Amino acid sequence: MKKLLLLLLTGFVSFSIYSQEYLAEEKSGYREGFIPELKLLDKSLNFVALGDFGRFGQYYQKPVAEQMGKAAMTIESDFTVCVGDNFYPNGVQSTEDHQWISSFENIYTNMSLHNDWYVALGNHDYRGSIQAQLDYTKVSRRWQMPDKYYSKTFDLDNGDKVLMVVMDTNPYIDSYRKPGMMYENIIAQDTLAQTQWLTETLKNADEKVKWKIVVGHHPLYSGGKRKTNPDTIKFAERFAGVFDTYRVDAYICGHEHDLQIIKPKGRYTTQFLSGAASEVRPTGKTEGTLFAESQAGFMTFSITSNKLLVQVVNHEGKILYTTEINKK
Repeated sequence: MKKLLLLLLTGFVSFSIYSQEYLAEEKSGYREGFIPELKLLDKSLNFVALGDFGRFGQYYQKPVAEQMGKAAMTIESDFTVCVGDNFYPNGVQSTEDHQWISSFENIYTNMSLHNDWYVALGNHDYRGSIQAQLDYTKVSRRWQMPDKYYSKTFDLDNGDKVLMVVMDTNPYIDSYRKPGMMYENIIAQDTLAQTQWLTETLKNADEKVKWKIVVGHHPLYSGGKRKTNPDTIKFAERFAGVFDTYRVDAYICGHEHDLQIIKPKGRYTTQFLSGAASEVRPTGKTEGTLFAESQAGFMTFSITSNKLLVQVVNHEGKILYTTEINKK
C-alpha cells in the first residue's frame, strides 16, 4: 500500500511539474512561436536572409526580428545571411562598441537565431571600423565575418553541395571614391584581387556543387529608389554577365530598403533583394520584376538537390510571396 501511495505521489508530482512547464511555455508564447503558413521541404538546407538592419531596434527592426525568430524556428534554420549595412549610421568603432548590444545581441534573441550569421559589409559599415566587424568573429559565437569577402560550402542530404560566396561590393561603387567618411576604407581595397578571387571561386567549384549563391550588399537591378542610379547600372554591367557565365543561381543583396525579386529576360541569375529589416522606402518595378513590396521583412531560403524555395515574410509574419527555382 505504501508503495502504491508513493507511486501515485511521484506521478502526481511529475504531472504537476510537467503541467507547470507546459503552462509556462504557453504563457511565454513559445508554443505560438511559429509561422505555420511557411512551406517546408523535406531534408532541406534552410536559412533566413536580412539586410540593412542595425538601428538600435528602431523603425521595424524589433518586429522583424521577432518574426525572423518564428520563421527560423518553423523551418529549422541552419544559419542566417546578412547582406550588409549592419550598423547605422556609421558602423562600429571597436568590438566593444555598444551597438553590438543595442543593435544586434539584444534584438535577435530567439534561440533559433543563435546559429551562424554569415555577414557581408555595407556602405554604412564602411563609415566605421571594418576591422572591428572582422574581429567580432572571434568574440561572438554566431557572428561570422572571417574576411571582407569569403566563401562557404554546405552539404545537402544526398551528397550534393551549396556554394555560398560573400562579396564585398563597396569598393566597386565609383561614387564612393570621393573624399568623405568612406574614402580611406574604400581606396584601401584591391578590387582586382577580389574579382580574380570571385571568378576563380565560382569557376573552380567542387564538382558536387549543385547550387551557387552569391551574397553582396549592392543590387544588380532595382525598381526602387536607385532604379536608374549610375552605381546600380555600372554594378550590373560589371557582374551580371559574370554571374550568368558561372551559373550563379541566386544573388542575395540589399541596399534598397524594400523587398524585391528580379530576373531580367535572358539572365540566368535571379536576384533576391532583402533590405527591409528596419527602415522601409517606396519601391516599384523594373525589367524582370517578379515581386516588389514596400514592407518591412526578410526572406527564407530552403534548398534541396533539385529545388530552391524562397518565401518573403513581412514584420507581421505574413507570407507576401513564394517562388521556386527547380533543377533536375
